[in-house]
Amino acid sequence: MQVNVFNETSQQLDKELDELENLLKNICQDEKLGDGEFNVIIVNEKKIHELNKTYRGVDRVTDVISFALEDDKSFQIENYRMLGDIYICIEKVKSQAILYGHSFKRELSFLAVHGLLHLLGYDHMNEEDEKIMFAKQEEVLLRYGITR
Repeated sequence: MQVNVFNETSQQLDKELDELENLLKNICQDEKLGDGEFNVIIVNEKKIHELNKTYRGVDRVTDVISFALEDDKSFQIENYRMLGDIYICIEKVKSQAILYGHSFKRELSFLAVHGLLHLLGYDHMNEEDEKIMFAKQEEVLLRYGITR
């Protein structure tokens, strides 16, 4: 699985994003996701607010938004998975890490895994689905020693 990580902010995040890319590649390998790709795009509050308003009709900043291409059958290629895009707001990563009392790395990893699970079809629209998705998030993060 090809993981493409882009930083659309002015902040220097080379080391952090290299670590994130390696983490996501390992997760994809462990989960046996096969051939394919997805993108992680680090953006600022203005950009994620715009995306949230335009595509979800929610007029506020959020921490992570995923656009799953596999939901649209026209993006399917035989034996190759085009999973989609995960947008993560850098300011939210920083503020939530402080709010929840854990590291920047943990918050960034959590949001990326959360976004990846959305690309894979997980959701949390009801209590049962939320339990399943959140348990999977924690299991994946614990496997790589990324704890609170």
